[in-house]
Amino acid sequence: MESRLSKRLLTVKELSAILKISPRTIYNGIHRRATNRFPIKAKRVGKLIRFDRKDVDEYIQSL
Repeated sequence: MESRLSKRLLTVKELSAILKISPRTIYNGIHRRATNRFPIKAKRVGKLIRFDRKDVDEYIQSL
């Protein structure tokens, strides 16, 4: 089960490589007090930050 989730959930580094933006941009956008929110909802797994591949694909399609 864990391997299925790990393939579905992307790390900040993986997402930054896909979107070709800096990981710092993602971290700044998901911060609680961010004025410019990141358009993809982050999921927290404990202290880890992950992004659902479905949400990423939907965002890319909307561009």
